[in-house]
Amino acid sequence: VKTGYSARRLAWWNARRGRNLSVEDTEIDWKAYMAQVEGVINGTYDYTELRGDTGPLVYPAGFVYIFMGLYYATGRGTDIRMAQNIFAVLYLATLLLVFLIYHQTCKVPPFVFFFMCCASYRVHSIFVLRLFNDPVAMVLLFLSINLLLAQRWGWGCCCFSLAVSVKMNVLLFAPGLLFLLLTQFGFRGALPKLGICAGLQVALGLPFLLENPVGYLSRSFDLGRQFLFRWTVNWRFIPEALFLHRAFHLALLAAHLTLLLLFALCRWHSTGESILSLLRDPSKRKVPPQPLTPNQIVSTLFTSNFIGICFSRSLHYQFYVWYFHTLPYLLWATPARWLPHLFRLLVLGLIELSWNTYPSTSCSSAALHACHAVILLQLWLGPQPFPKSAQHSKKAH
Repeated sequence: VKTGYSARRLAWWNARRGRNLSVEDTEIDWKAYMAQVEGVINGTYDYTELRGDTGPLVYPAGFVYIFMGLYYATGRGTDIRMAQNIFAVLYLATLLLVFLIYHQTCKVPPFVFFFMCCASYRVHSIFVLRLFNDPVAMVLLFLSINLLLAQRWGWGCCCFSLAVSVKMNVLLFAPGLLFLLLTQFGFRGALPKLGICAGLQVALGLPFLLENPVGYLSRSFDLGRQFLFRWTVNWRFIPEALFLHRAFHLALLAAHLTLLLLFALCRWHSTGESILSLLRDPSKRKVPPQPLTPNQIVSTLFTSNFIGICFSRSLHYQFYVWYFHTLPYLLWATPARWLPHLFRLLVLGLIELSWNTYPSTSCSSAALHACHAVILLQLWLGPQPFPKSAQHSKKAH
């Protein structure tokens, strides 16, 4: 036993020093990504024929182009150390973009950033060890939000669509983005921005659409995809038969859409007019629109995504990066009198513990849902993201 333990320690130490960094110890989907990309390089544009070790290609075309670049940058996918270095830079870029967002909102106390940078083993693993495509999609999403905060709506929508083309989970932000576009521009003014999003998807997917349009759309934007119960982080406490049942999926979708509608009606829209007034040109509304503040933009987008996370059919371990960097804002968006700092840190810690429990247990899944419920409740009961002065001036008008 002692000899086996020493051998394992030696292997671990050599791996840390870069002398014995094996693919098996780090990659999960990387070889599958490279195999799928290699199929495109070899001239296969039919999505139904592109496969890897873990199954068929199920990501949109933007994923193919980005990981094709990584394929060549890493010696046809064989230089794992180079790939990890690239993803380490990607991780630092993500932190920079997130810090720029938080700097403009002025909501989160500085000490919280320490936990964001240093306290998540799971996030570091997802970025630098496992080389998933989720971090690539999220860094593009955070770049998009920075552009929206700079009032560069066209470029922001372009980057948002590019993020969707890497992985479809970014669509969880789409209801919030649609609400912001309608608030800012009205229906007719929002159409060009939505056209940018749609046009980029068509342009990126054109080679595959020309080959097999049904195959491309059904594989890359498959909303009915079935998940395996063994990997679920959030629904371990229910029977597997219920987890796989279509009625359960429809109930989650109904709850998701209902809560989005309630937030849109009661939290995001506060002018006193009907929500249908958002379809009008801003200059023709009874209440002239105020410029969107950073907190309005960030709160709407982060809340939209978080609601989708809460009602997801399944969350796998790499999905943690879908909302990890938004959690400090969601927890500290309300005043300190609502929740003490220590309690908010406790919620963050329990969420981290839930995601680090492998395999997930009934207790870890239940704890995750309890933490999500606390965040949702404070978002619902807390003050609206719209400035009070703006609301008073609208009522007076």
